[in-house]
Amino acid sequence: MVCALGAAVCFGTATVLQAVAARAAGAEGGGGGGDAALLLRALRQWRYLAGLALDGLGFLLQIAALRSVPIYAVGAALAASLAVTAVGSARLLRVRLSGLEWAAVAVVCAGLAMLGLASGSEGDRSGPDWLRYVMVAVAVGVLLLGAVGGRLSGRTRALLLGLGAGLGFGVVEVAVRLIDSLRPAGLLANPATYALLLGGGAAFLLLTSALQRGSVTTATAGMVIGETIGPAAVGVVWLGDRTREGLAWPAVLGFVVAVAGALLLARFGEAPAVPEAEASPLTATRAP
Repeated sequence: MVCALGAAVCFGTATVLQAVAARAAGAEGGGGGGDAALLLRALRQWRYLAGLALDGLGFLLQIAALRSVPIYAVGAALAASLAVTAVGSARLLRVRLSGLEWAAVAVVCAGLAMLGLASGSEGDRSGPDWLRYVMVAVAVGVLLLGAVGGRLSGRTRALLLGLGAGLGFGVVEVAVRLIDSLRPAGLLANPATYALLLGGGAAFLLLTSALQRGSVTTATAGMVIGETIGPAAVGVVWLGDRTREGLAWPAVLGFVVAVAGALLLARFGEAPAVPEAEASPLTATRAP
């Protein structure tokens, strides 16, 4: 659980650092040169590079957490990275949080505390063989969902692409648990390896597209739903994830509370690098 919370802190802090760097890069270039030039200027900012390093560390902590605690606990903790981004944005980017949003931060913390107390250890089942192929099929479905969603417009487009991104990240969460051998031969022979790579790549592609041309709040809300509910169900039904004896209801309540709080903070799926109406797509990053 410490690794899961550490991953949330890494992802949430990385978003803020990259937003600060993007704002500095925009000011340095006078706002000209397009997104590619802005990215090159941002890459010269130590904060942006630090954010990328934190993203990498967060991913490693996420993998460690998924090998130790139930998927439902890790998914809720990763969604909580939005609370980290919200607090960081309030301090470093001077973004004003409403009373409801501060309450949502507290709700997320309370939900995670309940989950931490109630969650058991990682499930002891390896899952049926067909589940690995299902994960590959879901990853392919995410790409198809992106092709369909890209043709839409408005909030429907953002919601569909965000939901698809969440499903892709969910595939990664489940696939990590389905990889039982890290030997090269074992990895190459395991369909879960390809599901992880395809699902993760598709998720980043869809999330970036959703944040660049759509509602950040809608896209992030769809992502949070997609990457928490489905994977949690798979972990409980097929991988043996359980709670501590007699603490099933506190775990369910903690999961619901943490995810609900994250949804209230969905606008921080992309921390603003400039005033919110002009937020740059450069700051789009993996939130949970």
